[in-house]
Amino acid sequence: QVQLVESGGGLVQPGGSLRLSCTASGFTTGGYVMSWYRQPPGKERELVAFIIGDKTRYADSVQGRFHMSRENDTNTALQMNDLRPEDTAVYYCGARHSSYNYVPDHWGQGTQVTVSS
Repeated sequence: QVQLVESGGGLVQPGGSLRLSCTASGFTTGGYVMSWYRQPPGKERELVAFIIGDKTRYADSVQGRFHMSRENDTNTALQMNDLRPEDTAVYYCGARHSSYNYVPDHWGQGTQVTVSS
């Protein structure tokens, strides 16, 4: 059974950093496009970043501040630096068995990130 579990969320002050982790079970992430999405309060879910092979792409709003990486066969990380109040959201890990399609067909349950002083 494919399962994704996010961890690492929390409360951080503006300018701070957090590292989110996504742990896969029931499969290894090689051959999957892994992605991070977020849903700010009262807004639609939006793409943050995705990784195809070893290539990453980022939303303009996080470019230069966030870094996504594959840590091993089951873990994917999102390093978030210089956090801003507008980064406050529930962050979701996604996966799709594809070489090009980054829209997930498997989702984690989400982890809350709150940026506030």
